[in-house]
Amino acid sequence: MGKSIAVLGMGRFGTSLATSLYEMGSDVMAVDKSKEVLEDISDRVTYAIQADLSKPEAIKGLGLEGVDIVVVAIGSDLTSSIMSVMVSKEIGVPYVIAKVSDERMGDILEKVGADKVIFPEKEGGVRTARILQSESFIEFFDIGSNLCLLEIKPKKEWIGKTLIELKLREKYKMNVVAIRDQDKMKSVVDPNKPLLEENALLVIIDKKDAGRL
Repeated sequence: MGKSIAVLGMGRFGTSLATSLYEMGSDVMAVDKSKEVLEDISDRVTYAIQADLSKPEAIKGLGLEGVDIVVVAIGSDLTSSIMSVMVSKEIGVPYVIAKVSDERMGDILEKVGADKVIFPEKEGGVRTARILQSESFIEFFDIGSNLCLLEIKPKKEWIGKTLIELKLREKYKMNVVAIRDQDKMKSVVDPNKPLLEENALLVIIDKKDAGRL
């Protein structure tokens, strides 16, 4: 089952993120103050709700208590971004991500509770959706029409086992091209060395098989 995610702000990034998450199987609440924008995407998300995100009472009325992740994708409106982050954390949302336009805005939103900030010039909506959709993905990069490059955390059941024992190519149809060891990515991978919890893997896999991870 996909995650429950609320995306607040239906600009270019927010719309791309919300619709991509919905296509990947997440339960998506899309929120914006524009009725026209919401009508345009209402059939591509689970819920489309109109609200003034500069007002705390409007944010509290969204019912965000039950979602796994809130993404504040407002960007240019600092007041609404601050209110959305603060209220989301106050009512107990476990993970709040905020889109920011610059480092100063990022610092402010982290201070009021954002767990992670995203710079739109570095992050795309589809790429962010891929990362949010998975418990394992650290990074996601398109490298062709059918292939992607992933940095993934080792699953709990992989820790303590070697790559030979895990047979990742056979089970998941992916090729391990590098491994992170002591904060450095190493291209020479020892298949006989047991994986540690901190050993992130860099792998190439077909997009249609990535969901199996």
